[in-house]
Formats: sequence, C-alpha cells, structure tokens
Amino acid sequence: VGILIFSLGILALVGMQGLAIKQVTDAKYRSDASFFANQIIGEMWVNRANAASYGYAGTGTPPTTLANWVTSVENDLPGVSASANRPTVTVTGAAPNWTVTVTVFWQPPSTTTPHSHVTIAYING
Repeated sequence: VGILIFSLGILALVGMQGLAIKQVTDAKYRSDASFFANQIIGEMWVNRANAASYGYAGTGTPPTTLANWVTSVENDLPGVSASANRPTVTVTGAAPNWTVTVTVFWQPPSTTTPHSHVTIAYING
C-alpha cells in the first residue's frame, strides 16, 4: 500500500512537471509576440513621417520597412512561415495621428489552431 501511494505521488509530480513546462513554453511565445509587436511600434514612433508605409495584411511580400521584422517573427515563433500565420500591421488615420494595430500569430507544435497577440497603439506627431 505504501509503495502504491508513493508511486501515485511520483506520477502526479511528473505530470505536474510536464504541465509546468508547457505553461512556461506558452508564456515564452506570448512574451516573444509582445516583444515583436512593441518593437515594430517603436520603429514606427521613430519613423512617424512614414508610418503609412508599415501597413501589411500578412500576405505577399512585406514592404521594405517590415521585411526584416517579418523575417525575425518567422524565424523566432513556431508555426509562422511565408505561407501561414504571418503578422499583420494595420495603420489607420492620417498624419500626424495614426492608429496602429499589430497582430502577431504563432502556432505551438502541440496545437491545431494559431494563437495571436494584438497590440493597439496611437502614434501622434
């Protein structure tokens, strides 16, 4: 009976460890997505005069202002490629007041649907 109780405790501990690893991995992806969104918004703040040139619907070739950033997102987040789950940047308004919505997608290997992080920023000149 004692060995059975001990074995169940060990199995529960292993299960909790597996769940903790999954949660930490998910948190890392969310953190990376937030970093990428904030990174491009920071670039747009610096380059406010050309904010409209950052718009990207997530399909086709990204504009030159976003090309390196999109490549970084594709390389660092799982499930993002030239054919699926690319980030989007929506720029609305008119100079010098822009509303920017950045959506970063990723798809962990263990899921069938993509996750996303949306950041909205107001860039005023």
